[in-house]
Amino acid sequence: MPIRHAIWKIGPQPEALAESSLAKEQLLEDMIVAAPRMLSDEWMLIGRQEDTGFGGRIDLLAVAPDGALVLIELKRDRTPREVVAQALDYASWVERLRDDEVAAIYGRFAPGRSLGDDFRARFGQDLDEDALNHAHEIIIVASALDESTERIVAYLSARDIAINVLFFQVFSHGAEQLLSRAWLLDPVRTQVSAAAATPEGPSEPWNSEFYASFGHGPERSWEEAITYGFLCAGGGAWYSKTLQILAPGDRIWVKVPNAGFVGVGRVTGRAQPAAEFRVAPEGEVPVLDVARKGDYHREFLDDPAKCEYFVPVRWLQTLPVAQAFAEIGLFGNQNTVCKPTTPKWRTTVERLKEKFLAFESV
Repeated sequence: MPIRHAIWKIGPQPEALAESSLAKEQLLEDMIVAAPRMLSDEWMLIGRQEDTGFGGRIDLLAVAPDGALVLIELKRDRTPREVVAQALDYASWVERLRDDEVAAIYGRFAPGRSLGDDFRARFGQDLDEDALNHAHEIIIVASALDESTERIVAYLSARDIAINVLFFQVFSHGAEQLLSRAWLLDPVRTQVSAAAATPEGPSEPWNSEFYASFGHGPERSWEEAITYGFLCAGGGAWYSKTLQILAPGDRIWVKVPNAGFVGVGRVTGRAQPAAEFRVAPEGEVPVLDVARKGDYHREFLDDPAKCEYFVPVRWLQTLPVAQAFAEIGLFGNQNTVCKPTTPKWRTTVERLKEKFLAFESV
């Protein structure tokens, strides 16, 4: 059923705020450009009102930490069904953008600035040109959603099309207006679908093997992950939420970015925040009491959105980072966890099984 909100003023006699509307729909786009975190804490805006060359303009374009592009379409005066069709049409244009074209879009959006430099400042890592626009998400921004559109979006998402709807609703509070926000689908589901996509060529059924990226460095230690049996990520929902798709029994192949593959293991439990996760070096103790070689976002310990999350893992075979296995052509992705459907992932796993001979250990 269509999403609807209600906001109540707290007091002995609760008072419902009246639903309102923006004076101009253009105002919402202007607010998003001024405060992009209205959309997501995990994206960086790179374009606005870009001409597709075949009779349309993309409202907003963003980039995710893994280089995936995010196409954002505001409903404006179109019916929700029309905007879905328009967004799919625009996505066919986004899919073909080359690196230099993406850089040119950012040059028009932020004259005189460098996409690579600003990406590094925003996400704390270099922009991998090979990963730029390897996948894309479609986000529709609407103030109302009908049942037909909800069915269409849910249908596409269930078939691994990375599409979602961000629903904004306006309320009056005296002379002020308040804005509420809700996603139609869990954003992590859309992120996972985008990460699994094949940028070109055929896709194939997922092979049930999970890919994981472990950010070894000042924030976390691969040596401690081996010692205490965990996979972890944090610093923002984009990095940590994909850990939630892992379930006990899942097999994961772990890669350290810019180094190579360092281990394979079996998941033994669900993701937990750092404050709750326990390890058992000599009896169960809080992980941060014994894991001292990494910071693990301790400053965000009480922030459920930014704190480090941990998944318990029984490692089948591991390598030190200095001995990480790397070859040209192996699969890589910046998402913490994903379920790739590209043939490259199948061939990568086949090669890893030759390297990690203990992968079938029980």
